[in-house]
Amino acid sequence: MLKELKYFFYLVTIFLFLFMTGKYYFSDVNKKNSYRLINSLNNKIDTNSSSLITLKNDTDDIIEYVENNVNTDKKKFHFWKLLGND
Repeated sequence: MLKELKYFFYLVTIFLFLFMTGKYYFSDVNKKNSYRLINSLNNKIDTNSSSLITLKNDTDDIIEYVENNVNTDKKKFHFWKLLGND
């Protein structure tokens, strides 16, 4: 009998927790507060981004292209010929 009562109270507690959490999450008060928070964060971002200092771009013509001179002095190796030399 006590075991069944214990399971019953567990189920009631879980059900009440889920019900109260859902009720608060979908309430108008929570939606209003989250909307206000998002608006205030957007306003803070706008005010802080307008006061940022922009730096001058000093990376123009920083890459120097070098011509590739192909060395013809390299010895060409042929894999199959290397195996056959043993």
